[in-house]
Amino acid sequence: MSEEFVQTLALAHQQATVPLPAHAFCHLADQLLSLLFPERADRQLSSADAVAATLSHLRAELTALLRPVPLRESSEAVVAALAAQLPHLRQLLLLDANAIVAADPAAQGVAEVISTYPGFYAIALHRLAHALHQLAVPRVPRLLSEYAHARTGIDIHPGARIGSSFCIDHGTGIVIGETAVIGAHVKLFQGVTLGALSVAKQLQGIKRHPTIEDNVVIYANATILGGSTVVGSHSIIGGNVWLTDSVPSHSRIYHKAQLHVTRTEDPSADISFSI
Repeated sequence: MSEEFVQTLALAHQQATVPLPAHAFCHLADQLLSLLFPERADRQLSSADAVAATLSHLRAELTALLRPVPLRESSEAVVAALAAQLPHLRQLLLLDANAIVAADPAAQGVAEVISTYPGFYAIALHRLAHALHQLAVPRVPRLLSEYAHARTGIDIHPGARIGSSFCIDHGTGIVIGETAVIGAHVKLFQGVTLGALSVAKQLQGIKRHPTIEDNVVIYANATILGGSTVVGSHSIIGGNVWLTDSVPSHSRIYHKAQLHVTRTEDPSADISFSI
């Protein structure tokens, strides 16, 4: 290894922004979810004093972690603002859990959804990341969203705005872009993409992702693109649909597959596959 290369690396390290302790932030997020939802905790807290002490500890830890981060306000002010949102955040997540139970015949109850469902976990980390995003905390919201992405296969940008009673069924492969807006009582299945028509850098800061109004169901592997694309309320978007234009409320959009059926006793219809 050349001395020049060593010097290049040394300079890169000196000029790098302050590294974030990713593991610490992610562990803290999990601890907070365990406090908000004892169903996720290794042990339950025995009293209000224990809850208050745990919350105080988490606040102090987050304040310390945020001190090296360039913030518009002090880390104490940011943490205080986040703490003030926790009652609303918990209520939103309870609505999400109940929406999943209501929509999924396999769900055995809210406790099961909260403790085991990847869709609920991805939504929970998104709502926390979005709250930090709204407080103009840099990098940390994206760190949490990528942590959820790695654990669940669900990729939700922290900038996306998602209404109440949000349901993700299965979830693997879902992508929700930064400027997507999702209303209340929306249900997404696996593989859904709410993306942009173009990823040109000059579109940064412009609404690039679709708006999904209230009470919409989007089935597996549907792709909806574009910042001006609006799916009207009470619509159903079928599986594998590719949509780049707005549709009015109460629409039913589906992909009609062409199926070719042959009889097995017809030897001319045999197809051999090599995989």
